Amino acid sequence: MPENMENLVDVTASLQFEDLLKKTGKSLTVVHFLAPWAPQCTQMNDVLAELAKEHSQTTFVKLEAEAVPEVSEKYEISSVPTFLFFKSGEMIDRLDGAHAPELSKKVQKLATNTARPVGTGDSPKEDLNERLKKLINAAPCMLFMKGSPQEPRCGFSRQIIQIFKDQSVQYSTFDILSDEEVRQGLKTYSNWPTYPQVYANGELVGGLDIIKELVESGELDNTLPKAVTLEHRLKSIINKNSVMLFMKGNKETPKCGFSRQILEIMNSTGVDYDTFDILQDEEVRQGLKTYSNWPTYPQLYVKGELIGGLDIVKELQEGSELTSVLKGE
Repeated sequence: MPENMENLVDVTASLQFEDLLKKTGKSLTVVHFLAPWAPQCTQMNDVLAELAKEHSQTTFVKLEAEAVPEVSEKYEISSVPTFLFFKSGEMIDRLDGAHAPELSKKVQKLATNTARPVGTGDSPKEDLNERLKKLINAAPCMLFMKGSPQEPRCGFSRQIIQIFKDQSVQYSTFDILSDEEVRQGLKTYSNWPTYPQVYANGELVGGLDIIKELVESGELDNTLPKAVTLEHRLKSIINKNSVMLFMKGNKETPKCGFSRQILEIMNSTGVDYDTFDILQDEEVRQGLKTYSNWPTYPQLYVKGELIGGLDIVKELQEGSELTSVLKGE
């Protein structure tokens, strides 16, 4: 191999291959899995040498498939020549067979993708700051933590989740373990070196200690948004339309006989009404029984007030009062 071709390498062991992928980092690495007995592989080696001259930032690797079986098996190499394309240690593309034009095209495309950010000064940094800003503002209260609310991955994150639960805080989370760039970038961005970190309306509130202090001083309620209580939620659904029917199923597909009967009566009045399917929401289904002190469904509300169930609606219809009740007269 000519000395000036530093970016054309022979690999003979799997450790050497792994090391090479680490070293080449984000720049493109093209690996030719070959067999010395195959004439098409010899041909493609010449193509590889030409490409190596043109693309000095790309690393080209020749690897004898049968000599390094661990690597060949890992990437399911079943025929030669096969070309794999790597960036940041991950395989990003593959080409099976001796297709010189296709190989050149892929190298051209994938190599230029890498080259673009180089030499653009601070723009990747800008992009990260933009991204952090978006994440911080993704919800009125954002918690950057290790793990998720269901599975916190450190004691501090677990404690903060418990506090939020006890205090009925409404929040969204981001798992910093899933994104090293965010994990490191946020420390600098907000000048706060540890996690968890809590943000309210795009502003840093602080970590666990600060949250504990806010709880003790009774200021947490004013600092972080409260979760919507069930009562508040029920009120807003009841008032969604001036006539609301809570039923099993919906207008098109009632899921019980009572719901079907009440729909027929409602439709005969010609009054506009909305429905809510209690089978889709267990919290509403149970909560509404207590809220309105009415144990069964369907339930009909007019202007936020409970009228009753099927029997009451039937009585109102028989007394020719139903239409005027629905119209709130």
